[in-house]
Amino acid sequence: MLRGVALRVTRPRVAVLSAVHDHPHADTESIIGVVRANLGEVSHQAVYDVLHALTAAGLVRRIQPSGSVARYEARVGDNHHHVVCRSCGAIADVDCAVGEVPCLTASDDNGFLIERAEVIYWGLCPGCSTQQSS
Repeated sequence: MLRGVALRVTRPRVAVLSAVHDHPHADTESIIGVVRANLGEVSHQAVYDVLHALTAAGLVRRIQPSGSVARYEARVGDNHHHVVCRSCGAIADVDCAVGEVPCLTASDDNGFLIERAEVIYWGLCPGCSTQQSS
């Protein structure tokens, strides 16, 4: 994957990419913890730099729901959306409701070439909705 986007293969890059694949929607601190568990001491800055490079190369996607820290996922290139629990902050992927990319047809694009739409659904996850019902 890394060579395919002209990035050198390094242990930190492989570890960060693996952490993002294994922990979808993880925040930077969680990714740092996973990387350190696998590699030992790695600086915060190194992980931030790798996340930036992977995002710029299109290997990971950065999302940041309102009121949340940045999170990263490896599901790229399909214009999916997210549902966020407003109680615990859990995040899950949501495919477009109809077809592959209907949300990319704006009622007025104002001359923009639209590449991606970010739709975030807010609600309660199954665990939190059960707790609030009790």
